Order: sequence, then structure tokens, then C-alpha cells
Amino acid sequence: MEDSECANAQFLAWVKEWLDVARERNSKGVTAYRNAYESLKACPIAFEHPASLQQLKGFGPKLCERLEDKLKQHCQQNGLPMPEHPQVRKANERAQQEEGDAETGPKKKTRQPKAYVPAFRSGAYALILGLSHLPEDVSSSLTKTELIEAAQPHCDASFTTPVDTTKFYTAWNSMKTLVQKELVYERGRPLRRYALTDEGWAVAKRIRETAQWRDENMSSVQQGPSQRPQPPSIPVEDEDLMPIANEAVTTTADEPLFYRNIVSDGPVVLEDEDLPTFTPIILPPGSFTVHLLLDVREVRAKTDRDYMQEELVKQGVKPIMRSLEVGDVQWIAKCHDAALLSRHGAEGDEIVLDWIVERKRLDDLIGSIKDGRFHEQKFRLNRAGVKKVVYLIEEISMDSAAYQRYEEAVQSAIASTQVVNGYFVKRTQKIDDTIKYLAKLTAMLKRTYEQKQLHVIPTKVITAQNYPRLIQHLCEKQPPVGYYVTYPAFASLASKSETMTLRDMFLKMLMTTKGLTGERALEIQRRWKTPYDFVKAFHACGSDEQGKKRKRELVCSELSHLIGRKKISRPLSYKIAEVWGDA
Repeated sequence: MEDSECANAQFLAWVKEWLDVARERNSKGVTAYRNAYESLKACPIAFEHPASLQQLKGFGPKLCERLEDKLKQHCQQNGLPMPEHPQVRKANERAQQEEGDAETGPKKKTRQPKAYVPAFRSGAYALILGLSHLPEDVSSSLTKTELIEAAQPHCDASFTTPVDTTKFYTAWNSMKTLVQKELVYERGRPLRRYALTDEGWAVAKRIRETAQWRDENMSSVQQGPSQRPQPPSIPVEDEDLMPIANEAVTTTADEPLFYRNIVSDGPVVLEDEDLPTFTPIILPPGSFTVHLLLDVREVRAKTDRDYMQEELVKQGVKPIMRSLEVGDVQWIAKCHDAALLSRHGAEGDEIVLDWIVERKRLDDLIGSIKDGRFHEQKFRLNRAGVKKVVYLIEEISMDSAAYQRYEEAVQSAIASTQVVNGYFVKRTQKIDDTIKYLAKLTAMLKRTYEQKQLHVIPTKVITAQNYPRLIQHLCEKQPPVGYYVTYPAFASLASKSETMTLRDMFLKMLMTTKGLTGERALEIQRRWKTPYDFVKAFHACGSDEQGKKRKRELVCSELSHLIGRKKISRPLSYKIAEVWGDA
């Protein structure tokens, strides 16, 4: 069909004009304009106003606004009336209808607004119930991860995985509505925490008064904890595919809460001389087997929550399902003798190995970049002390226009993950490729670890403050020997609420200054160990005019030996001095 035969020939001509310009300039907008052009050319419906085009693929608000401006200019030049905006037209029609109803019929009674109760098992419903587990009379709150874990059992949709892979929306988007209605308040940066307002508590009480809530919850109350339904066993079609002897294990969602108190905070460690000495617990080859831990929240879709678990079983890997504190996949060495570790002053029967996988679907990666979770999650991975981190990205199909808006941010984030953090980035096309990769990696780790001796650090010598420095010290002094910790100790260390050391806090405080990257913050922290040392250095510069100048140039002059990405420029030094030196 020729362009002139299109039902919206004028609009199509303008889009074609912009497409040609984008091609000439080799612009990134070529894909967006091409999609819009092809969609509009194929549409048999004629539209009067460009705003109506948003129902077509490839037409977003910005493109429609640009067409609207073009149409206004066209109408002015040719003396034509500007078509009425669809929303204005609908509003006028509604007003005329109401006016006619008022003249012909009796006046309607004003309807009282109904008390708000979110739809049963919706995102808002689950979030309010999740927060209602907190004490009402205590100033308590939950992080996003903790809240999702508490809310997911009350919701049919996933809080982390979109139902439609071309959209970013999950059940978590209901949080915006709850905040706008002032039912939930949020606080804290960069790690936000959530709690119910007084109005939110009133809604939670109304939810518990509904028949649907009572029908769903009374049966579980009558069952009691001893009769809690167990997860279904996994059918195995081919026993030859099962090289791992132990059955799949599922832990409860509350189990990680127990781990959080195993490792104490301990005193701040500034020098290697303050690190503890210990005799490691030795696990000889043959005393353990390697297993894959899979986070219970790793699902393909809300209607297919067990897909990864079942497909891993078909690949010959029986995963242990667990709510992980950090990462999405881990590997552990499980002792054949369950009491072996306890006889040597440690707990449990599992040792955390040096591999962890953070799995990100492309849409989730974009979402984490937008809301700041991307940097917070990498910070927690660094704090976990695991040497081999795999950042796995599933490049699922997305709407090209939606992806194009964030393509540059995604590429920058991937480059930063590889270069700055030193993670191995693995890309797969779909979840089935991810499962095959995890199965092969599990087989490799079994061959590697089950034939070697493991050195375990006794938990009693570990604190949240000394662990990162202790692991670094051991790697530098004895690089061929791997040192590991028990799973309960690792889970306690990885808990976000209790592992923030003074060094971590200092780094996060520094990185709130725009332009101060993680690399530069680390160099500052190496020069000045604590915030007190940093502030003291600024005070030592004096308060006169010369002193103010020394304050502004303190960081760039003291760290003038740095090069490349670590180098701190004079303008950045001035910004830092404004915050820390009152210069």
C-alpha cells in the first residue's frame, strides 16, 4: 500500500520525515520511528487528533506530542480548525449528558465514599497484610526485600516478575498507590523502609473483617502449625539423571531470621594486627557433597512458580530451595556427618562455597537501575565476601521502544559490573538457557570441590566488623588455601540489617556526593580510615582564607598520585570539602 493511501496519510508523512532524518544521522531513534511508521501505515482507522495514536504500537506520549505540535503548525498555516483533543471532547460530552439528565430527571442523591479496602489477593492487599505483621505500637519498619517476603503469600501476582515480559509492572507497583493514599509511609535513603500509617492500620483491620480473609485464614489457623501443608515432592522421570543422592529440601521463609543473631557485630577492626588467630576446621575429601541452593523467589511466572526447580531436576540437579539473604543461586558443601561441625564449635552441617549467582531478567535489571536497587545489591554482594560472583542477565524479548530508553544505562551498568566490581557477566537468551548453565556449573563445582580439602573458619572468631578484612588478609597471606564459613554464619553476615560496618557506612556516605564513585570512595577510605579521621583532617587545615583553600584542595592534593578512573579532580574535591569540611 502506498503512503498516500493510508488512512492517516498526513500523520504518516511526518513520521516518515523524522524516520528519514534519524537514518541520515544514524540516530538511536531509528527503531522507534520505524515501529511507529509501520504500525500507523497498517492501521485502517482514521484518527483526527494525534493523542488517539497512543493506542497503536510504537506511539508514546512524546511522539504524540510532537505530532500534535506539527498539526497545530499545519492548521495555522492553512487556516484550518485544530481538532479537539479526545479528553476534552469526552469531558464536554459528559458535561452535556449530565446537564440533560439534570433537566429531565430528579436530582441524584450524593453517594457517600466507601471505606477503602483493596481487592482480595491484590498487590495492595498483600502489602498491607505484610506490614500488619509489625507491632502496631512500636516504631518498626521493613525493607523492600523483607516486605516482599512477608507479602508474597497473600498475593496471586509476583512482586518481582512481570506477568507481561514487555512491561515493567509487578505487584510492587501497588506501593505507589498506598503511599499516595497515605496508607504507607516510606523513609530512609538509599535503603528505603516501609511501615503503615494510622489510616493503613485501619485498612488492615477492615481487611481482616472481610469474609474472604476469614475464609482463607481460618482454615490455616484451625490446622495449627503441626499440620502445615508440606511442599509437594518432585516427580522424577529418569533416575539416571540424578547424580545427587540427597532429596530436595525446602526451608521455611522464617528460617533466615534465626541466622541473623549467630554472628555478633564486634569491635571495629582498623589494622591486620587486630584480626583473630584460629585453627581451621578441616573437612577431608569424601566427607561432603556439593549442592545448589535456589532462592524460593526465583520463578518464571506467577502461574509457573516451580519451573526452575523442576527443570533443574530434569538436568540432573536437585536444588535445595531456600529464602537466600543475598544472591539468587549459591552452592554449599553438605557434610555427610550432620554433627561434624558442631563437634568443632561450629553450627549446622553446611559450608558456603566461593560461588554465587545474581540472576537478572533484562526488565528487572532496568527496574533495579531506575530505583537504585542495582547499586545496593552489588554492595551486598561485595560485603558477602564471596570470590566468584556471576552476574547472569536473561536478555528476554522486550518492547523495543521501552528498551531503547534505557539501553545506554544498561550497557553502562554491565560495563561497571565487569570492570569496577570484577564480576563475570553471563548472558542468556531465556530461562531455559539459564537452567542449562546452572546445571553445567553445578557439575563443574562438584568435580572441583568434592576432591579437595575444605578449611572452615570457626564461627566464634567471626564478627560483622572483622569478616571482610579477615577474608582479604587470608587471601593475601595464603592464596592457594580457600577459607569458608558455615551457612548460618554466612546468612547472618549477609543480613542487610546487621552487617553495616563503620567502613561500609563511611563508603556509602562518601558516595552520596555526585561524581564520587565506588573506586574513588575506596581510595579516600584507604587514606582516612574513619569519618572521624576525615573530618579531623579538614579541621586541621584551619578556618582562615588559606585554611579554606587547603580544605577545598585537601582530597585532590593528598590523592594526587591516583590515575585513570580513580583520579579525583579539583571540582570534585571542592564538592567533598563542602560536605565534610564546611568549606
